[in-house]
Amino acid sequence: MESTLKSVSRLTPLELRIMKVLWEFGPATVQEVQEKLLGDQLAYTTVQTMLNILHRKRRVKRVLKGKAYEYRPVLSKDKAIKEAIGDLVDRLFGGSVDGLVMNLLKSRQFDSKKLLRLSNLVDEHQKNEPKRREKDDG
Repeated sequence: MESTLKSVSRLTPLELRIMKVLWEFGPATVQEVQEKLLGDQLAYTTVQTMLNILHRKRRVKRVLKGKAYEYRPVLSKDKAIKEAIGDLVDRLFGGSVDGLVMNLLKSRQFDSKKLLRLSNLVDEHQKNEPKRREKDDG
């Protein structure tokens, strides 16, 4: 059951392109989204269908403005990234974040500069974590 829910909520590549338009430009009509999509020129009806699917998935909300719906993202970019990474880790590495990191190291995705920078980011994140918890609890 959980995998069915995940596959329903997972953003397809086209849904992600549409969400990127909404994240970057804010609320928009079908026509405005269509105009801002880079690359392939998609038919109005295709963009409309995709926005309706995103609405059913509760990834966007819509409000009738005049004769057209205006769509705005409900799903934040950060949340979408978190979901996509979680899905990737679950599907490819059996839920093991260590497996992901080890694969990145084996495939030489990191050089010593990147590893040092990443290590510094981890240290900084750990220092700020107690402050974030206090802020969330307060």
